[in-house]
Amino acid sequence: MAEEIRRPGGAMAKRPLNFFWVVDCSGSMIGDKIQQVNYAIQSTIPDMRDAAEGNTNAELLIQAMKFSSGASWITPSPVKIEDYSWTDLNASGLTELGKALDLLCAQLTIPPMSERALPPVIVLLSDGEPTDSYRPSLDKLLSLPWGKKAVKIAIAIGKDADRSVLQEFTGNSEYVLDANNPQALVAMIRWASTVASQVSQPSSRMAADTTDVNSNVNNGQPQPSVVIDSYTLPDDFGTDVW
Repeated sequence: MAEEIRRPGGAMAKRPLNFFWVVDCSGSMIGDKIQQVNYAIQSTIPDMRDAAEGNTNAELLIQAMKFSSGASWITPSPVKIEDYSWTDLNASGLTELGKALDLLCAQLTIPPMSERALPPVIVLLSDGEPTDSYRPSLDKLLSLPWGKKAVKIAIAIGKDADRSVLQEFTGNSEYVLDANNPQALVAMIRWASTVASQVSQPSSRMAADTTDVNSNVNNGQPQPSVVIDSYTLPDDFGTDVW
């Protein structure tokens, strides 16, 4: 069991770190794509548990959402990683990204987020172009204090994925990962699952934010932005399959 950090007057509680999987389950994901997503996320859970067990800084909380014709939470409330299990998804329907972002916005407020929380990690996986009017929902997400400070990663599945939309979501083209075959998709998902442990470490490189956009976060104090560009992103490999 990890040694508990102590401070004068008592123990220092771990800070919540919310990790969100947001998975496109539209009809174009039928078959190998959704099967590989299920396999990859399921296979990352033991590693995420191992990393969390030894982490004295953060308590890793997982939520997962699916979207197609509409959106819904697979995990309606945050679940501790030690209690978390993945539910395999099926694919059908449209690509209503805006509906997913609306649900996400409702979670990135205080409450349900804690004032003490670390910047959340959001991993969006999609293989197509949104079929709804997603932009107002995306604008809302990016205007929220926690939406601005979240570490946002997108995995573009296949060459038909709308990379420009995913870049709008992440705000940085380097955080849009291209997965054009099953091997690359598994590698990207596994890499994305490690970001939570990087965010929670004191050695993570932080960029100071002197604006007041986080006046409702962390008891009125600015919340640092986490910068992960010092970490090595996985390389795509193989030739295009999807």
